Amino acid sequence: MTPHAVSQLAVTDPGGLIQSVDWAAVAPPLIAALAALGVLLADLFLPAGRKKALGWATVAGLALAVVSLIPLATSRHTRSTFCLRTVTGGTDSGACSYVADHFALVFQLLALGGALIAALLSIHTVDDEDLPRGEYWFLLLSSAAGAALLPASRDLATLIIALEVASLPVFALVGLRRDGRGAEAALKFFLSSVTATAVMLLGVSFVYAATGSLHLSAVADGLAHAPGQLKPLAEAGAALTLVGFAFKLAAVPFHFWVPDTYTGAPLPIAGYLSVVGKAAGLSGLALVTTIAFRPYGHTWGLALAVLAALTMTAGNVAALRQRADTRHSAVRLLAWSSIGQAGYLLVPIAAAGYTGSGSLGATVAYALIYGVVNLGAFGVVAAVARTRPEARLSDFGGLFARRRWSALALAFFLLCLAGLPPGIVGLFGKVVVFRAAVDAGLGWLAVVMAVNVTIALYYYLAWTARLFAPAEAAAETGTRQPAALTATLGLAAAVAAVLSVAPQLVLQVAGGTLF
Repeated sequence: MTPHAVSQLAVTDPGGLIQSVDWAAVAPPLIAALAALGVLLADLFLPAGRKKALGWATVAGLALAVVSLIPLATSRHTRSTFCLRTVTGGTDSGACSYVADHFALVFQLLALGGALIAALLSIHTVDDEDLPRGEYWFLLLSSAAGAALLPASRDLATLIIALEVASLPVFALVGLRRDGRGAEAALKFFLSSVTATAVMLLGVSFVYAATGSLHLSAVADGLAHAPGQLKPLAEAGAALTLVGFAFKLAAVPFHFWVPDTYTGAPLPIAGYLSVVGKAAGLSGLALVTTIAFRPYGHTWGLALAVLAALTMTAGNVAALRQRADTRHSAVRLLAWSSIGQAGYLLVPIAAAGYTGSGSLGATVAYALIYGVVNLGAFGVVAAVARTRPEARLSDFGGLFARRRWSALALAFFLLCLAGLPPGIVGLFGKVVVFRAAVDAGLGWLAVVMAVNVTIALYYYLAWTARLFAPAEAAAETGTRQPAALTATLGLAAAVAAVLSVAPQLVLQVAGGTLF
């Protein structure tokens, strides 16, 4: 018996479902889920003085989940589980609910790695803001488990469940702050998200009625051969389904919840939403468009191209309006910036619809780059917010004189987001996305992207210049930065620096994302 066979437990029912569990394949989300349950139970029994250990237990659980990706990445075969039988009694590879292919593994790395960085950033935040430890870590791990499950899902039902598991805990995380802003932000996020989910469920029901299946590959076949009288129903279902994923990605016009939610949430959770939440929506959108709705490629390709242009323009123009002299928050600027970045992430998916190719390497590469540098920027903002809780843009004036290494790290992250040296990795990501648009014949979208990159340069450089302005306050004393926070910022900066020296590493990681 092979090791692969040993790792599976299979029972076949008369209905044709091979109820197999490939434990190695499902290990990444499963470990995060088990860690969440373990933290919740430990919180019930640990005395108050020892509950600080829950944070490090969370970090260890997420690190173990990341490590579990290694044997899957080095395997020669794609692992899949929960599959239907063929008429000959074998496994139908196109009717599996969970597939650990290259695309899934890269996005699981992004989701679990982003959650790990957010957990490290949260170690001091939980103490400083007196947040309930057990609830905080349980909710973070639960959301990370859902985000890791989503890119491996290959049927619409599992996709929606994973998306909600990733989203529902975040509502509570946003509302954990006791200053009033958190409750308001959580309510706005909850109401808008529930509406988007209801619309998406209606769309999925239409798609199922038109195709008779929820598996993505079977849906594509059903749409390609749908009777004429069912085509309007199928098209409406596809459009409504895309709305839910566009909301999670914060694409215009489904972006209105982002600025208030980010500013009301604990800072590590705002960073988590900007990277892991966006990765969940992006992976789901890529799956349903590239696989399930492939027969409608030219239709959704054009729609996503327009959506990308609107999203990057609205995000960058709004970020441009955030000024230090009007007491605007740095978090709000990063929130609008993340909306603009979502527009760039949509470009390769739109290009895939036009070309008919399933290659999403450009989207995956840019998502990895964006995830590292954006979480790093949120980390520096969190460090400044320990002494200046409002974290206004004006609070960053002369930061170099007060916190030299934090200022240098933030400057590097901002230059990466802007795509300027020495942040070569940011420029590399934008070139990859730009090339995807040009190769697909979307010249007008490439022009819109170039204009938006120029707009973004202004506010990124303005913030960077403010860091090195003459000191506006004396050096801060008695505010030693926590070791976990320092290590996290150093790790993010080191990864971004390595990728700037050898940006081809990103393409090597993302290069196998072919459907």
